[in-house]
Amino acid sequence: MAFKTLMGALVALPLAATALADPGHSHGDVRAYGEPGNPKKTSRTVQVVMREADGKMEFVPSKIEIRRGEQIKFVLKNDGALDHELVIGTLEENLKHAIEMQKNPDMEHDDPNAKRLAPGKGGAIVWRFTKKGEFDFSCLIPGHREAGMSGTIVVK
Repeated sequence: MAFKTLMGALVALPLAATALADPGHSHGDVRAYGEPGNPKKTSRTVQVVMREADGKMEFVPSKIEIRRGEQIKFVLKNDGALDHELVIGTLEENLKHAIEMQKNPDMEHDDPNAKRLAPGKGGAIVWRFTKKGEFDFSCLIPGHREAGMSGTIVVK
């Protein structure tokens, strides 16, 4: 009986380890657009303002150019009257996540590539861009991206 239990545990262990590993949301994993940065290392700072203006919602700036390998500290400020968030990802990932947000608009993010801010609040995301390409940043609160709240990160 003890041998069977031990063998069952040895077989289950790799399966449990696989189930616990979430490559999309672990701080040690590299995603298509990079990896969480190290806040203790020097980085370039890019300020991004979130706001509503002239009947639309926007990020200022809405296009950011970065060199591959560069670590960026995004300093975020919500100058709007509503909650906003900034989520860095591929366009496909952000559009897919936006659908999930429609179902659960108060979803809390605990991801290194996302930050939600109340009006008047600030925050930061530190991210290192490891691959060239065009990536998306969006506010995925329902209706916000559709109102113009998205931008492009170009990694050269």
